[in-house]
Amino acid sequence: MIKPWLQLWIGFGLATTGFNGYSQGFPTKPIRLVLGPSGELVPRMLAQKLSQMWGKQVIVDPRSGGGGAISADVVSKAPPDGYTWLFTSAAYTISASLLSKPPFDLVRDFSPVSLVTSAPFFLVAHPSVPVNTLKEVIALAKAQPGALNFSSSGLGTPPHMAGEMLKSMAHVNLVHVPYKNAAAAITDNIAGQIQLSFQYSPSSLPQIQSKKLRAIAVTSLTRSRYLPELPTMDESGVRGFEITGWNGIHVPAKTPSDLIKKINVDIHQALQSPEVQERLMEAGLDVFGNTVAEFDTFVNNDRARWLKVVKEAHLQTE
Repeated sequence: MIKPWLQLWIGFGLATTGFNGYSQGFPTKPIRLVLGPSGELVPRMLAQKLSQMWGKQVIVDPRSGGGGAISADVVSKAPPDGYTWLFTSAAYTISASLLSKPPFDLVRDFSPVSLVTSAPFFLVAHPSVPVNTLKEVIALAKAQPGALNFSSSGLGTPPHMAGEMLKSMAHVNLVHVPYKNAAAAITDNIAGQIQLSFQYSPSSLPQIQSKKLRAIAVTSLTRSRYLPELPTMDESGVRGFEITGWNGIHVPAKTPSDLIKKINVDIHQALQSPEVQERLMEAGLDVFGNTVAEFDTFVNNDRARWLKVVKEAHLQTE
């Protein structure tokens, strides 16, 4: 007869073995990395490195459209076995915040794996606008309500939401001018038809350095290493202002936790490789790797941020 304490020990051992077994030998077949509204540089770099590490192909599968709804639908319906990933960004937390009945929930329908890259935005002005600091932007906007406009790459995009956040936090009236894409938005900003814009830092550095646009502040809580002399929005007087463009990896909900940890560790290893670090930093991106719990907190905070902006700006739609 097996003693009770031995039965407990055997049961615990079997449970532990079964739990850890999910990640043993992973992966044994190709992995599908589904993209939504994001660029392809980062996911393709990551996919290439992981394919080399694992000897199994990581296939990049672009599924843009619907503010992330199409790609989210594809991944949420996939088996929770670690072989289908969603390449996520702020577009997913914003999109879900804008709709009263969103088609997906990044927290409910998916499990976080890791943050991958992050980069702030720069608040920039056309050189003809008589402002050099954020305080001067706010003062001009208050002196001439509705006279200043700002562009974005479309409704509900991070640059649009950054402008709405500034309007709410600084209590100013700025006119939003949406464009079909980021290229058109920055082109008209350079031409002087648009006075202000929040531009993604990697793509706007050349225009700032050539003085086609004047940088006013950076949207992260810490200064950018690419423009260390540029103050943050927070230290310029709009306390707590923080927005970054980020990318991360999510998998379908109910994916085993030990498998998620395995993927997390391998992603970090790929991101730390010298060739990946060099390429992404050349593109103006900060390369990250955090724990599953840290990324979960990050996503929840990002979602709460956009829900607050959407509510205060009365942007929510059916």
